[in-house]
Amino acid sequence: MSGPSEGLDEVTPEIVRQIEEALADGDSAEAKQLMETLSPTGQASVFEQVSEQQRDMLVALLKRELDPEMLAELDEDVLEDVLDQLDTKDIAAVARGMEADDAASLIEDLPEEEQREVLAELPANERAGIETALAYPEDSAGRLMQLSLVKVPDSWAVGQVIDYCREATDLPEDVYDLFVVDPAGRLRGSVPLGRMLRTKRPVSVLDIVDPDISSVHATADQAEVAHLFRDKNLVSCPVVDDDRRLLGVIMVDDVVDVIDEEAEEDLMKMGGVGADDMHVDTLQTTQRRASWLGVNLITAVIASLVIGQFETAIEKIVALAVLMPIVASMGGNAGTQTVTVAVRALAMGELTAANMFRFIFKEVLVGGLNGFLFAILMGGAVMAWYGDIRLGLVIGAAMICNLLAAALSGTLIPLGLQKIGVDPAVSSTVFLTTVTDVIGFLAFLGLATLFLL
Repeated sequence: MSGPSEGLDEVTPEIVRQIEEALADGDSAEAKQLMETLSPTGQASVFEQVSEQQRDMLVALLKRELDPEMLAELDEDVLEDVLDQLDTKDIAAVARGMEADDAASLIEDLPEEEQREVLAELPANERAGIETALAYPEDSAGRLMQLSLVKVPDSWAVGQVIDYCREATDLPEDVYDLFVVDPAGRLRGSVPLGRMLRTKRPVSVLDIVDPDISSVHATADQAEVAHLFRDKNLVSCPVVDDDRRLLGVIMVDDVVDVIDEEAEEDLMKMGGVGADDMHVDTLQTTQRRASWLGVNLITAVIASLVIGQFETAIEKIVALAVLMPIVASMGGNAGTQTVTVAVRALAMGELTAANMFRFIFKEVLVGGLNGFLFAILMGGAVMAWYGDIRLGLVIGAAMICNLLAAALSGTLIPLGLQKIGVDPAVSSTVFLTTVTDVIGFLAFLGLATLFLL
């Protein structure tokens, strides 16, 4: 039977059902055997699909046989639940099989006392690496970096480097670049492994080094690191301190996880959900979402107060009550399109002071053109429906006003929030909805009051 590392990545509903049935029947051997046929990714998928009770049964069944790679794949809330079922010795046993950065991520949310107990169970060299990672902020380059790398003095020849790589026992499994340092440990550059192997042994390593390689400071934000990997097409990137001393290296596989994490975070925030609550219990999920719903309630009250100012007009012309949601809805949808593009461009570093006004002008122009297009369509439909030319002209004019307002606010709101240090992904949609509802109702009901009564 193949081990977990060679097992199946894809988990079918049938496999999950078989594991659930084995657990329900108390057939531990069958459940364990089924789990062993899966890769770490597949095992993580099972842990995330079964119920919390069944998850606890799997943890009790596997205990110290839990694959470290599997734990690294788990959703944050599921991982927290799994760790709750393990004692400090079990967690330490799992951490021994991890890179320092992954082990730090594993224990970072544990209570401080429990962290110390886990670290005390580890060998001194492994403990030092994890403590180094934990000393950096959670979303920093220092937390992402691996301490295991190939670092060679700038006085060596290529032959010495090759001999060192053959004889050393503590080198990483995957090596793409070798880093060259001066006697003080300061980074002088890197040499791709392929270039090293093609060069004659007597050649000095300084003759083939790339001195202008990209590097990141240990305190740099992980989003900045992700941008650098994307822009420079990097496979690895050295991490340095204030004096440019080499501390570690970040590999592309860690950055892929960061990109996924940042994209998921922005998506959740724009939907008014603070975090992924797929695996959180009902009460916690309710609490997490209630705050944003409360904010939305306030914005809805503001919009209703605007409508209340036109009660007389609505009473006299019932059609206004039927048509006004259309204007607000169109503005909200158009604004969401704009704000989504703006937030994404800000997150990717594509929207800057240099192209800001061009972007705003383009979005306002798009809003205006769409406003005219749908003003003609909706105005014509209203004229045909109600037989009232003036009502058709009013809703057409309101449509133009609101789509222009939506385009303008869809750009200015995220730009303004970023300017004052607020994450645009968090609040843009709430403010945008308020603007488009208020402008839509004001424009439509205000014009109707002026020209129809």
